[in-house]
Amino acid sequence: MSPRATSRAAVGEAAENLARQRLEAAGLRLRHANFRARRGEIDLVMEARDGQIIFVEVRYRSRRDYGGGVASVDARKRQRLIHAARAYLHCHGLDQRPARFDVVAVDGYDRIQWIEAAFDADSAG
Repeated sequence: MSPRATSRAAVGEAAENLARQRLEAAGLRLRHANFRARRGEIDLVMEARDGQIIFVEVRYRSRRDYGGGVASVDARKRQRLIHAARAYLHCHGLDQRPARFDVVAVDGYDRIQWIEAAFDADSAG
């Protein structure tokens, strides 16, 4: 593994930890971190007090060029997240639970932008 890859992984992990702290401070509970399915991965799976499952994509960008982290969650990425979320719900017997997709963007100054219900499974394409 190259030093660059290690550094990149460490930055990504730090961004996920920062996002997790923010979400937990808002009352969400971590269910799973880095859930991997056949065609996708979910950074954080959180649960709200009302039982809603929240799938969180964390995006880190050192700069806001090209729209920043939120803009980088394109249609292809959304489809992969939806696929992984369906797998998670099925594997854990949660198919009937309400769910949503949030995006948390972290920039190079550790500023956080949390977009609740950033997209849904019906309008992601």
